[in-house]
Amino acid sequence: MYEFAVTPAITQIRRRGVTITDVEPEGLGAELELEPGDRVVRVNGRAVRDYLDFRFHTGGETELTLDVLKKSGEEWELEIERAEGEDFGLQFENIAPRQCANECLFCFCKGNPPDARAALFFRDEDVRLSFLYGNYTTLTSITEDEMRRVIEQRLTPQYVSVHATDLKVRALLLGVEESRADISEKMRRMMDAGIEIHAQVVLCPEINDGEVLRKTIEDLAAEYPRVKSVAVVPLGLTRYNTDERLTPVSPEWCGKIIREVSRLQRALRARLGTNFAFLGDEIYLRAGRSVPARRHYGDYPQIEDGVGMVRSFYEEWARLWRRLEKNPPRDAGRLHATILTGTLFAPVLEDLVGRLNERYATRLKVVAVENRYFGSEIVVAGLMTGECVRAVREKIEGEFVVIPRTAHKSDEPVMLDGTLLSELEKSLGLPIRALDFEGFAALFD
Repeated sequence: MYEFAVTPAITQIRRRGVTITDVEPEGLGAELELEPGDRVVRVNGRAVRDYLDFRFHTGGETELTLDVLKKSGEEWELEIERAEGEDFGLQFENIAPRQCANECLFCFCKGNPPDARAALFFRDEDVRLSFLYGNYTTLTSITEDEMRRVIEQRLTPQYVSVHATDLKVRALLLGVEESRADISEKMRRMMDAGIEIHAQVVLCPEINDGEVLRKTIEDLAAEYPRVKSVAVVPLGLTRYNTDERLTPVSPEWCGKIIREVSRLQRALRARLGTNFAFLGDEIYLRAGRSVPARRHYGDYPQIEDGVGMVRSFYEEWARLWRRLEKNPPRDAGRLHATILTGTLFAPVLEDLVGRLNERYATRLKVVAVENRYFGSEIVVAGLMTGECVRAVREKIEGEFVVIPRTAHKSDEPVMLDGTLLSELEKSLGLPIRALDFEGFAALFD
């Protein structure tokens, strides 16, 4: 079993091989006397750069030679015969992401407070993370070695930040020369090798909207199904973004984008059988519109980019409601808490929680948290900070506080502004539960 998470590293000295971090007691790795701290350097003579290489070079092989650099400094060569499908039972160090070489006009890292944690200024541009987690890359600085690796190891799908197919506009947005902005041949090489691509457009008012957006969507749709989908999401401007070329998103602009893209979607649906280009939920909510129905999103190809998350949430809520109707919770009135969320999603959640309170006598209160750390233009719950939560302290009631699971690091209970959840609990005088929907539903068990 391979377990891993991504923790961006600001600097890292390149060492040979990949470090083992854990060994399952009953696994093949333990039988081979491998230990945490050992480094697998080569498999069958091929260099190992990270756990993806290890997985690729060992996959399907029953006879293997591992070159291992022990933590003691010894060098081992292990001749191995294993049963088909037998797992090594090893866990490996996190991938250290490759840093982006662009100077994107709208880059969110430029909108961090000057005293933010150093990790928040790290901009990754890594095709491995694109394959593993759906991180977007621009492909402007992909190396030949990386390109060959994507193709050889079939790191598909790849998520590509296109933003505009008009080269002048793309070059402006990425802060690079037009020759670097042109990734048409790189995308074609991937597609010819069977690598599926999902594209992204970060939409900046008066720069890549209007006719530029129409051209971008049409150009990409011409490659369907090799380009499988396009996510169109609005830029996020913090109070630290001072570039005069960037215009804040307005409800009127969002309404205009919905009308224009809806016309394109109808044509694409008739021609391709899919909407292909999907608007981020934020555009609908900012325009005061309901998000589209379930069938609009197909298999939710871009949900991690905030496309279809609200509709998916409605579906999960409906399943919870059916469960509660079938097996009414005992003593639901004991649930007395405050749920904190971003200003964008708060009206949606208030409506649903209000129905829950009315039906089951729960005492759950939804509080919209304005983002004081980044500024009021940042409206999503996942960027909530300790400073933001403390500002609504007087509105909090009940026996505990619920915050989104995404409001702190995946591997550590610390929020974006460095606030530890334990510190925040002391400040509020109440326990904090960082929950995803599954965790919220479990409150009724």
